[in-house]
Amino acid sequence: MTVILDPIFYVLAIPAVIALGLSKGGFAGVGQMATPLLALVMPPLEAAAIMLPIMIVQDANAVWVYRKDWSKRIAAIVIPGAVVGVALAGWLAAYVSDDAVRIFIGVTTIAFVAYSFISMMQVPREAKKPGVVAGVIWGALSGFTSTICQAGGPPYQMYVLRLRMPKMTYVGTTAMVFASMNWMKVVPYFALGQFSTKGIGTSLALLPLAIAANLLGFWLVRVTPQALFYKITLVIMLLISIELTREGVVGIWGGH
Repeated sequence: MTVILDPIFYVLAIPAVIALGLSKGGFAGVGQMATPLLALVMPPLEAAAIMLPIMIVQDANAVWVYRKDWSKRIAAIVIPGAVVGVALAGWLAAYVSDDAVRIFIGVTTIAFVAYSFISMMQVPREAKKPGVVAGVIWGALSGFTSTICQAGGPPYQMYVLRLRMPKMTYVGTTAMVFASMNWMKVVPYFALGQFSTKGIGTSLALLPLAIAANLLGFWLVRVTPQALFYKITLVIMLLISIELTREGVVGIWGGH
């Protein structure tokens, strides 16, 4: 089985895989820089297809570690929406502009982060209950953007961060939702012809590094204080959203 030999690819792939491992270990959001990094040297869907087998293995680890710390209700609300979003993305992938999706999700998430930081400065409010309609909508948007440009985290977090779950429940629920979502994406990626022997071989070559980063993430998330954890998550979301927006604007502007 062949692998990608371009050294520039690995200069970008190594930090991408480390970030993905930390994300699957519990630092939700960090891994969303993985596909944008690889997309600098290859089409975004091809980059996403190389990352997908790695994510599925990491998901299995995360599901096992957090199997007792997750909300069945929230997963049951979000996952059906994700099914719709993944299916729609698979159908529209050949026609929808990645750059337009990046701009939309980037601007929306920047607004949410700003709102969250303003809320931190105000008197704390009670956690909201998980609304069904909102969860299905955000789940669909998460499934759609995850399939198109591996940016499924911000829409999901737009929904769950308002619920103020305990840290480990938040991490465990996130692991369950995205493990399900990543398996869903196998079907449209196959249909779109994104898997290749070279891509799978490259995924396997990067897997040991991915698992090591995954284990590091498990440890870091358990020793990080809850308040700091959420602030780190918001900062990561902001940085990723700014980068997504910048990529989208540059891509659309460059196309004219």
